[in-house]
Amino acid sequence: MRRLGILLSGRGSNFLAIHGHIAAGRLDAEIAGVVSDQPDAPGLARARELGLPAFCVERAGRTKSEFEDAIARVLEAQAVELVCLAGFMRVLGPGFIRRFPQRILNIHPSLLPAFPGLHAQRQALAHGVRFSGCTVHFVDEGVDSGPIVAQAVVPVRDDDTEETLAARILVEEHRLYAEAIAKILAGRWFLDGRRLLEKK
Repeated sequence: MRRLGILLSGRGSNFLAIHGHIAAGRLDAEIAGVVSDQPDAPGLARARELGLPAFCVERAGRTKSEFEDAIARVLEAQAVELVCLAGFMRVLGPGFIRRFPQRILNIHPSLLPAFPGLHAQRQALAHGVRFSGCTVHFVDEGVDSGPIVAQAVVPVRDDDTEETLAARILVEEHRLYAEAIAKILAGRWFLDGRRLLEKK
């Protein structure tokens, strides 16, 4: 069974969705470790309640490289094969990314490359787009700029607020992330430039 590492900073709803897919037998993997930079993160508390290995690595008192090295050492000690960001609110540096090449996934609440960074739903509404959604992508050294693994489309309604749009996108996130993880773990893919293609 393939070993996942989860990084989160808050409630961890995508982490819990991944755990639910595993528990239901829809995703053949196990969560080998949950790491948070926030000691009071609800997602970290929930991981402990579920009996999963849970770790807090705080940024305070560490340089960025020391902080990321500490996280990487936790993941490596847990023999993590794929790192999944689930609301981890820090941009990872090149040193960390090089330790897990093409083994870090993130999910973002927009159809990338549109609306990267914070407040993606607010950006979508401000631009008047008729469709938004979510994107699972590999993490590279930019912000939400890595190769795209999977996307799901969500229509934008005339009466949408940032909150209502976010809630509908989140439903798709919880489904799409597990599907994308399964796709990557299956290994039947390769990168052609920025395009993720299936092996024949």
